[in-house]
Amino acid sequence: MHLGSLLAAVGSFLDARSRGGRWLVRVEDLDRARVVSGSAAEILRTLEAFSLLWDGEVEYQSRRTPLYAEALESLRAAGRTFECSCSRRELSAADSGYPGTCREGPRRPGPTAIRFRIDETETVVFDDRFQGPTAAAMGKLGDVVVRRRDGIFAYQLAVVVDDALQGVTDVVRGADLLESTGWQIALQRALSLRTPRYAHLPLLLERAGGKLAKSRRSMALDAGRAGAQLLNALRLLGLSPPTQLAGAPPATLLEWARGAWRGLPLPLPREIVPRRGLEATPAD
Repeated sequence: MHLGSLLAAVGSFLDARSRGGRWLVRVEDLDRARVVSGSAAEILRTLEAFSLLWDGEVEYQSRRTPLYAEALESLRAAGRTFECSCSRRELSAADSGYPGTCREGPRRPGPTAIRFRIDETETVVFDDRFQGPTAAAMGKLGDVVVRRRDGIFAYQLAVVVDDALQGVTDVVRGADLLESTGWQIALQRALSLRTPRYAHLPLLLERAGGKLAKSRRSMALDAGRAGAQLLNALRLLGLSPPTQLAGAPPATLLEWARGAWRGLPLPLPREIVPRRGLEATPAD
């Protein structure tokens, strides 16, 4: 975990706790080839070190693939999917979204991905609790992959199914996923699933403009400095912890922040750049 993931975790935790809600943790581990052994357990230990304690059982997407297969079959039966043989290189030249190359069938033999057939005339409009009114032009986004050509279910389909089955009422996450919300709402409608409320927190950028999480200056979380790093995260979220909380343990900081969260000034910025020093030093 890094500073950006702490920001998302703290923001979603405080939003749930300040409203009397439950805070759920889900491990998105569908791409087993990329899963680092022990990483999920380490993430959970880090959350505990920061007093970010979740409710109920931790869900693992790798154990839920039959549910995604059932949803995919529902979409197929409704005529909302098609097979796609396009490579990433072929799609890289597209101006935006998917150009619809395989809508009438794959262009060549071999393994295919499965795409969700969007309504090109539809604009998905939703009121983001942190970003304000938002519109997603589905024709611009294009047909999204719901199962990869290697058979792995894609993020967009999996989270829609999981949110519905877990009874999620509010999705609180980073603004880098704001664009994905249009696809997810369209999938929910196609599957006759309830649409939760969405709230997108600011995305942390480095001074050069790139995503801090992908930068050499990304701050790795340190359980031994949990209080100081949590204090930084609260300030980045727009809160102003009193000076007497400097050096306080994470649980004390979170209890103060839970009461202060309701006074958060809205709308929140979509992007923020940490003050110098909060990024930590470059990685070796």
